[in-house]
Amino acid sequence: MERAVAARLAFKTAAETKVALAVAVARNAGYGTLQESLTVTAAGEDVPLTELSDHHGGRFHYMEFADPTEVLVEYSATVTGLALPEEPGLMELIRYVRPSRYAESDRLLPTAYAEFGGLQGEELLHAVRNWVFSELRYVSGSSRGTDGAVETLLHRRGVCRDFAHLAIALLRSKNVPARLAAVYAPGLAPMDFHAVAEAHINGAWHVIDATGLAPRESMLRITAGRDSSDTAFLSTVGGSLSLKEISVTAVVDELPAEDPAKLVALH
Repeated sequence: MERAVAARLAFKTAAETKVALAVAVARNAGYGTLQESLTVTAAGEDVPLTELSDHHGGRFHYMEFADPTEVLVEYSATVTGLALPEEPGLMELIRYVRPSRYAESDRLLPTAYAEFGGLQGEELLHAVRNWVFSELRYVSGSSRGTDGAVETLLHRRGVCRDFAHLAIALLRSKNVPARLAAVYAPGLAPMDFHAVAEAHINGAWHVIDATGLAPRESMLRITAGRDSSDTAFLSTVGGSLSLKEISVTAVVDELPAEDPAKLVALH
C-alpha cells in the first residue's frame, strides 16, 4: 500500500507564543519507506523546529515566536508498506481505561451498562460503534473545542472527535482500554484531519470510526492519546494564535472498501 498525504496551515501568532504542531506521520518500523518534507516559515524565513517524540510513534514539532507574525506550515509525506502492530505495556492499558478530560467514562457508566449489558470483546466493540453511529448526527461546526463525550451525547450531534470521544468513554465504562487517534484518512469527504477511536480487545488495538466517513484500512496515524487534548494538530503552550488557513490531502494507491463489521487495525 502507498499513501501520500499533505497539510498546509497558515496562522498568526501573538507575541511570546510557543506552538506545538502535530501533522507529521507517526514513526513505525514496519513501513517500507517514509519520505517526508516539513517547512515552517515566518515572514519568508525558516523557523527553527524542535522535534519531540510522543506515545505510539507520534511526533510534535515545537517552535517559538517572540513577536507577532504570520506563519506558514507545509508538510507532505509518502508512505509505503504497513505499520507493525503495537505491543502495549500494562501501564498503557491502565492509562486508557481511566476517565480523561473529554472522555468522561465515569459519568457515562450507567449509560454504558444500560445500553450494552453483558456484552464483551468484539461484540461490545461493534455494538458501541453502531450505537454511536445511530445516535449522533455528523454536523460540521456543531460542537465546541471544550465539549466532551457527555456534552456530545446530550446534543446528539458533533464532528469526528465527538464521535470518537463518545465511543471511547462508553468502552472505558465497560473496562475496555480505548484511546483517540488523529489520522490522515484517504477517501474522507470533505477532506480534513480525522479522529477515530481505538479499542484494545483480543490482545490488539482495533479502529472504531463511528462516523463511517472513510475506510479504516487506509488511515495513517499521526498521533494517539487519551483524547483530543493529547492529539491536537496545532496548539499553544504559551501565548495565542489564530488559524487563517487549513488544507489537507490524503490519497492511497487503491482505496479499500469499508466493512464496519470487520476488525481493522491502523496500519
